[in-house]
Amino acid sequence: MSGSTPTSVLELHGIEKVYGEPPHEVPVLRGIDIVVRPGEFVAIVGASGSGKSTLLNILGCLDRPTRGSYVLVGEDVARLDDQRLSHVRKTKIGFVFQSFHLVSHLTVEENVELPLFYARVPRKVRRARSAAILQRVGLGHRTTHLPNQLSGGECQRTAVARALVTEPSLLLADEPTGNLDSRTSAEIMRLFRELHQSGRTIVMITHDPGVAAVAGRRITLRDGAVAGDDASAAPQEAACSES
Repeated sequence: MSGSTPTSVLELHGIEKVYGEPPHEVPVLRGIDIVVRPGEFVAIVGASGSGKSTLLNILGCLDRPTRGSYVLVGEDVARLDDQRLSHVRKTKIGFVFQSFHLVSHLTVEENVELPLFYARVPRKVRRARSAAILQRVGLGHRTTHLPNQLSGGECQRTAVARALVTEPSLLLADEPTGNLDSRTSAEIMRLFRELHQSGRTIVMITHDPGVAAVAGRRITLRDGAVAGDDASAAPQEAACSES
């Protein structure tokens, strides 16, 4: 494989997801075609039942499509076995969830180190990388605190740091401001915008138009299909509405 920069981080071609068996099949995703290039910030939006959560699970290699191909950083991951999918999740994707998913008895520093611990990265290297990324997200002064000693915004910044510490190709965020008030939501979205401006590739699932407006591209799902793909509007400053 050459050292050239890939032309895409992910490509979905003809992605379908069907639950159940004939004659009681329930189609959830219907022929999804999406290409995300390096450095893009994409918001995927849609009403409840539009297929956002199902698409998120496929993008995150948490589920497989019924039909179609999913190429992630040059590798078709749609048909990988569980062991190889697990490796892809650990090395190529950084996850940020609505509910943070921090380990309550671990410090901020230890939570951020966790993916590196499971990857058997030496302790000295883990500490150095954790410290650097926590400084970047503005938590260098909170490394020894436990999650219950943090604000909601600090918990989400910790989760973002943990997602970034493995240097993933894709940062995948699921309603990252869903549990935050409007002011804190705006702060987190400014952080995402800074990460995007530094070259990170981000795909974010959200129901909030104010959050989606921060991204440079908005993809709208309706009834399991792409109903719109708007890359023309300039990203706006974070101005998130209350959930």
